[in-house]
Amino acid sequence: MMNGSTIIFYLLAALTLVSGLLAVTTRLIFRSAIYLLFSLIGIAGIYFWLNYEFIAAVQIVVYVGGIVVLIIFSIFLTQQAGEQLPRPTMGRQLFAALAAFCGLALVMLQLYKHNFTGTDKPAVEPTVANIGNQMLGVEEGGYALPFEVVSILLLAALVGCIVIALKKDTIMNKEHGKQNDEVKER
Repeated sequence: MMNGSTIIFYLLAALTLVSGLLAVTTRLIFRSAIYLLFSLIGIAGIYFWLNYEFIAAVQIVVYVGGIVVLIIFSIFLTQQAGEQLPRPTMGRQLFAALAAFCGLALVMLQLYKHNFTGTDKPAVEPTVANIGNQMLGVEEGGYALPFEVVSILLLAALVGCIVIALKKDTIMNKEHGKQNDEVKER
Protein backbone atom coordinates (compact mmCIF):
# COMPACT_ATOMS: atom_id res chain seq x y z
CA MET A 1 0.00 0.00 0.00
CA MET A 2 1.34 3.41 -0.95
CA ASN A 3 1.47 6.12 1.66
CA GLY A 4 1.72 9.87 1.15
CA SER A 5 5.52 9.91 1.27
CA THR A 6 5.77 7.38 -1.55
CA ILE A 7 3.27 9.31 -3.67
CA ILE A 8 5.26 12.53 -3.17
CA PHE A 9 8.45 10.74 -4.24
CA TYR A 10 6.85 9.39 -7.41
CA LEU A 11 5.40 12.80 -8.27
CA LEU A 12 8.79 14.50 -7.80
CA ALA A 13 10.56 11.75 -9.77
CA ALA A 14 8.02 12.05 -12.59
CA LEU A 15 8.41 15.86 -12.66
CA THR A 16 12.19 15.51 -12.82
CA LEU A 17 12.26 12.80 -15.50
CA VAL A 18 9.52 14.22 -17.75
CA SER A 19 10.97 17.73 -17.57
CA GLY A 20 14.46 16.41 -18.29
CA LEU A 21 13.20 14.44 -21.27
CA LEU A 22 11.31 17.45 -22.62
CA ALA A 23 14.41 19.64 -22.11
CA VAL A 24 16.46 17.50 -24.48
CA THR A 25 13.74 16.74 -27.04
CA THR A 26 12.05 20.10 -27.64
CA ARG A 27 13.24 22.18 -30.58
CA LEU A 28 12.42 25.55 -28.96
CA ILE A 29 15.51 26.64 -27.06
CA PHE A 30 13.70 28.85 -24.53
CA ARG A 31 11.24 26.08 -23.68
CA SER A 32 14.17 23.74 -23.25
CA ALA A 33 15.64 26.08 -20.63
CA ILE A 34 12.29 26.26 -18.82
CA TYR A 35 11.99 22.46 -18.82
CA LEU A 36 15.51 22.29 -17.38
CA LEU A 37 14.35 24.70 -14.67
CA PHE A 38 11.47 22.39 -13.71
CA SER A 39 13.75 19.35 -13.75
CA LEU A 40 16.17 21.03 -11.35
CA ILE A 41 13.28 22.09 -9.11
CA GLY A 42 12.16 18.44 -9.04
CA ILE A 43 15.65 17.40 -7.93
CA ALA A 44 15.54 20.03 -5.16
CA GLY A 45 12.16 18.62 -4.12
CA ILE A 46 13.68 15.14 -3.85
CA TYR A 47 16.42 16.58 -1.63
CA PHE A 48 13.76 18.18 0.58
CA TRP A 49 11.91 14.86 0.64
CA LEU A 50 15.12 13.16 1.85
CA ASN A 51 15.48 15.80 4.61
CA TYR A 52 18.65 17.28 3.10
CA GLU A 53 17.46 20.85 3.43
CA PHE A 54 20.90 22.43 2.95
CA ILE A 55 21.61 20.55 -0.29
CA ALA A 56 18.08 21.38 -1.52
CA ALA A 57 18.63 25.07 -0.77
CA VAL A 58 21.98 24.98 -2.59
CA GLN A 59 20.29 23.24 -5.53
CA ILE A 60 17.73 26.04 -5.75
CA VAL A 61 20.17 28.91 -5.23
CA VAL A 62 23.02 27.67 -7.43
CA TYR A 63 21.34 25.68 -10.17
CA VAL A 64 17.82 27.08 -10.39
CA GLY A 65 18.72 30.62 -9.42
CA GLY A 66 22.14 30.80 -11.03
CA ILE A 67 22.76 28.37 -13.84
CA VAL A 68 19.29 28.44 -15.41
CA VAL A 69 19.16 32.23 -15.17
CA LEU A 70 22.58 32.35 -16.86
CA ILE A 71 21.31 30.06 -19.63
CA ILE A 72 18.15 32.12 -20.14
CA PHE A 73 20.22 35.33 -20.12
CA SER A 74 22.52 33.82 -22.76
CA ILE A 75 19.54 32.81 -24.91
CA PHE A 76 18.13 36.33 -24.79
CA LEU A 77 21.57 37.81 -25.39
CA THR A 78 21.95 35.86 -28.62
CA GLN A 79 18.43 36.89 -29.68
CA GLN A 80 17.30 33.35 -30.43
CA ALA A 81 14.59 32.97 -27.79
CA GLY A 82 11.73 32.22 -30.19
CA GLU A 83 13.64 30.38 -32.87
CA GLN A 84 13.39 26.65 -33.42
CA LEU A 85 16.55 24.62 -33.33
CA PRO A 86 17.24 22.72 -36.53
CA ARG A 87 15.97 19.16 -36.67
CA PRO A 88 18.85 16.83 -35.82
CA THR A 89 19.99 14.48 -38.53
CA MET A 90 19.41 10.74 -38.21
CA GLY A 91 23.15 10.16 -37.71
CA ARG A 92 23.24 12.63 -34.83
CA GLN A 93 20.18 11.01 -33.24
CA LEU A 94 21.76 7.57 -33.50
CA PHE A 95 25.01 8.86 -32.02
CA ALA A 96 23.11 10.50 -29.13
CA ALA A 97 21.22 7.25 -28.45
CA LEU A 98 24.46 5.28 -28.59
CA ALA A 99 26.16 7.73 -26.20
CA ALA A 100 23.22 7.53 -23.77
CA PHE A 101 23.25 3.73 -23.91
CA CYS A 102 27.03 3.60 -23.34
CA GLY A 103 26.70 5.98 -20.39
CA LEU A 104 23.96 3.86 -18.86
CA ALA A 105 26.02 0.70 -19.44
CA LEU A 106 29.05 2.26 -17.72
CA VAL A 107 26.96 3.29 -14.72
CA MET A 108 25.39 -0.15 -14.44
CA LEU A 109 28.80 -1.81 -14.78
CA GLN A 110 30.24 0.34 -12.00
CA LEU A 111 27.26 -0.38 -9.76
CA TYR A 112 27.63 -4.10 -10.44
CA LYS A 113 31.38 -4.09 -9.74
CA HIS A 114 31.23 -1.84 -6.66
CA ASN A 115 31.34 -3.61 -3.33
CA PHE A 116 29.06 -1.75 -0.93
CA THR A 117 30.36 -2.21 2.59
CA GLY A 118 29.27 -0.82 5.90
CA THR A 119 31.46 1.17 8.24
CA ASP A 120 31.88 1.38 11.98
CA LYS A 121 32.50 5.12 11.84
CA PRO A 122 29.71 7.34 13.17
CA ALA A 123 27.75 9.36 10.63
CA VAL A 124 28.97 12.89 10.05
CA GLU A 125 26.52 15.53 11.25
CA PRO A 126 25.12 17.34 8.15
CA THR A 127 26.03 20.87 9.20
CA VAL A 128 27.11 23.60 6.80
CA ALA A 129 30.70 23.49 8.13
CA ASN A 130 30.98 19.71 7.75
CA ILE A 131 29.48 19.76 4.26
CA GLY A 132 31.86 22.57 3.24
CA ASN A 133 34.87 20.71 4.62
CA GLN A 134 33.87 17.49 2.85
CA MET A 135 33.23 19.22 -0.48
CA LEU A 136 35.92 21.89 -0.64
CA GLY A 137 38.53 20.67 1.81
CA VAL A 138 41.99 20.11 0.37
CA GLU A 139 42.71 17.12 2.57
CA GLU A 140 40.95 13.78 2.06
CA GLY A 141 40.09 14.35 -1.60
CA GLY A 142 37.96 17.50 -1.52
CA TYR A 143 36.40 18.93 -4.63
CA ALA A 144 37.94 22.43 -4.59
CA LEU A 145 39.67 22.05 -7.97
CA PRO A 146 36.62 20.75 -9.90
CA PHE A 147 34.53 23.48 -8.27
CA GLU A 148 36.90 26.16 -9.57
CA VAL A 149 37.14 24.54 -13.02
CA VAL A 150 33.34 24.57 -13.35
CA SER A 151 33.21 28.25 -12.35
CA ILE A 152 35.81 29.11 -15.01
CA LEU A 153 33.87 27.05 -17.58
CA LEU A 154 30.66 28.96 -16.81
CA LEU A 155 32.49 32.28 -17.09
CA ALA A 156 33.94 31.21 -20.46
CA ALA A 157 30.44 30.20 -21.66
CA LEU A 158 29.04 33.61 -20.72
CA VAL A 159 31.92 35.44 -22.46
CA GLY A 160 31.43 33.22 -25.51
CA CYS A 161 27.73 34.10 -25.65
CA ILE A 162 28.56 37.79 -25.47
CA VAL A 163 31.12 37.46 -28.30
CA ILE A 164 28.64 35.57 -30.47
CA ALA A 165 25.97 38.19 -29.80
CA LEU A 166 28.35 41.04 -30.64
CA LYS A 167 29.49 39.36 -33.88
CA LYS A 168 25.87 38.78 -34.90
CA ASP A 169 25.04 42.45 -34.23
CA THR A 170 28.08 43.59 -36.24
CA ILE A 171 27.15 41.36 -39.18
CA MET A 172 23.52 42.49 -39.07
CA ASN A 173 24.55 46.16 -38.93
CA LYS A 174 26.87 45.71 -41.93
CA GLU A 175 24.07 44.02 -43.91
CA HIS A 176 21.65 46.83 -43.07
CA GLY A 177 24.30 49.38 -44.05
CA LYS A 178 24.73 47.71 -47.46
CA GLN A 179 20.98 47.69 -47.97
CA ASN A 180 20.75 51.38 -47.04
CA ASP A 181 23.60 52.22 -49.46
CA GLU A 182 21.79 50.38 -52.28
CA VAL A 183 18.58 52.30 -51.59
CA LYS A 184 20.47 55.61 -51.58
CA GLU A 185 22.11 54.79 -54.94
CA ARG A 186 18.72 54.22 -56.58
